[in-house]
Amino acid sequence: MQQLPLGVRIADRALFASFLPAHNGEAAAHLESLARGAVGNTWICGPGGTGKTHLLQATCVLASESMRAGYFPLAQLRGMGTATLEGLNQLACLCLDDIDSVAGELEWERALFGLYRELEERGGRLVAAAQAPPALIQWSLNDLGSRFAGGPVFQLRALSESQQLQALQLRARVRGFELPEETARWLQRRFPRDMRSLYRLLDTLDEAALAAQRRLTVPFIRSVLLRRPQA
Repeated sequence: MQQLPLGVRIADRALFASFLPAHNGEAAAHLESLARGAVGNTWICGPGGTGKTHLLQATCVLASESMRAGYFPLAQLRGMGTATLEGLNQLACLCLDDIDSVAGELEWERALFGLYRELEERGGRLVAAAQAPPALIQWSLNDLGSRFAGGPVFQLRALSESQQLQALQLRARVRGFELPEETARWLQRRFPRDMRSLYRLLDTLDEAALAAQRRLTVPFIRSVLLRRPQA
């Protein structure tokens, strides 16, 4: 697991290989090209669970093989102030998650605008993620919104039910096991249909299966969930 500054951690399996492209293949291919050396700034957007964080972290992981790269979730770091951005202009690839969480705050936007210009001048890469496209964000600095809107903007789409099943099985293969279709469908029917929740559940169940040396069958999952503390 990669450790980044400020205690920000990247998930072990946040890789392009574990991302099911489906409707979002163009965005994934573009970000992979950036991570491999292409230059530019990019904005990805979409509701929660569409894969924004996964793609940002995958970009950072791949880019770090050949350049200095960093992933920073601004919603988590916001309380630490704009000082968290100091020195990030030295990165060749910077991935900023939840940028809309600081939009509208003049101090943050000034710091981001300065960072944007410095990275651009140095030929760096800046990838930002938010719920909405830059044109629909309420900016305090119109110039910042214009800069982001001037680059590639990708709107991510949620997976269909059948694509969710494929994504769960892909995640399982990346973890080193096969997820039976019957088991995947059972999880879909009984838990929230957003991929973030399903991935977390799958990871938890896989850890339990490894500890018990069991396969991920429906009866085994039921037994694990019965033992899980209730919220």
